[in-house]
Amino acid sequence: MGTTQLESVPEPKYWHLRTVLSEALDSEFTVGEILPNERDLAARFGVARATLRQALEQLELEGRLHRRRGVGTTVAPPRVGVAVGTEQHAWPGAAGDVWQPVDSTVTPPPATVAAVLETGQDEPVHIVRRSRVSKGQPVAAELLYIPESSVPDLSAIDAPSGPARARAVLRELQRLELDGQDSSVELGSARADDAKELDRLPGAPVLVVTTRFLAAGRTAALSVATYRADTCRLTFGDSGGVEIHEGPERQAS
Repeated sequence: MGTTQLESVPEPKYWHLRTVLSEALDSEFTVGEILPNERDLAARFGVARATLRQALEQLELEGRLHRRRGVGTTVAPPRVGVAVGTEQHAWPGAAGDVWQPVDSTVTPPPATVAAVLETGQDEPVHIVRRSRVSKGQPVAAELLYIPESSVPDLSAIDAPSGPARARAVLRELQRLELDGQDSSVELGSARADDAKELDRLPGAPVLVVTTRFLAAGRTAALSVATYRADTCRLTFGDSGGVEIHEGPERQAS
């Protein structure tokens, strides 16, 4: 590869470099290919390594690159389309639910969750852990918090742990009549456990979708789902549902 010097431009140098790198990814590299090391890339484009890192971080945020310890920086595949919300309100685990149960434990939740559920700070709740995969790629991890009052007959079910226990909790939850649900979305950073499950580095950008499930005038369950920000583009329709679409654009409406 030859050497390409960046001309003086009014925009930040790292942003111009991001554009040049993006064009190079389209014309010179294939999905999964490992990029040259930072020293070689910085020399090619005539920039400081700090500027290069800013550009690479931006391309990672946009889903163009994957950066992994011990592997390097690779060209990412196109974003996958994942439906997050639907027009029909339904309990987690109902027919058509695409989440896969992983495990279920009983332990006090974080204080912020206890406040939403209106449980005592030291009162244990059922915490169901689920995962979501699209086209063979992990795209989301979920923690579903369910007060014991929402599943009062669960103790009679012989499923001590693992996916079977998680499914039993969800089946019992569906005995309640669902009044409705509401969701919110915010940008966050991957915690160590989420990062491992999503094949990301700790601190990587993620989208956190929090959903309250309402029954009998109270919050009967709370879902905190963490999505990979590099694979997701969220749009909001009139139905209030949330969908994630394929494509290089990053738009929100």
